[in-house]
Amino acid sequence: MATREATTHWTGGLNSGSGALTLDSSNSARFNVTFPRRIGEPEGTSSPEELLAAAQASCLAMNLAGTLEKDGLTPKTIDVTAAVTVEPSDGGLTITTVAITLRAAVDGVDDERFGRLAQQAKDTCPVSRALAGTTITLDAALA
Repeated sequence: MATREATTHWTGGLNSGSGALTLDSSNSARFNVTFPRRIGEPEGTSSPEELLAAAQASCLAMNLAGTLEKDGLTPKTIDVTAAVTVEPSDGGLTITTVAITLRAAVDGVDDERFGRLAQQAKDTCPVSRALAGTTITLDAALA
């Protein structure tokens, strides 16, 4: 299986410094990061929490597509938004929640079956498993 890499080069202290995050494996993006922007308005910078949200959203979309197909269904569209919340805790920061909103258009499935399959996809998503110590909520509905 694949291993993916990303690198951050940081210069300076926590509040006065800044970093550049590069997605090494794909070489598809470079993001600026700073601590003040991490806990404040982003103003064009990213954060670990935004990157976790991106990982959760893309992972769950793919996992749901596979889960539906294994159950004989083909999704038309799947839209996943993940909101990662970070809060002060014990002199540092803690990611406290990941709130997922999932909407999908799928023919031939009722709400109950879809809800069960969406929950299964969330529970077996590799990113969800990696974040198992964090409360992850799911609001899933057919579009």
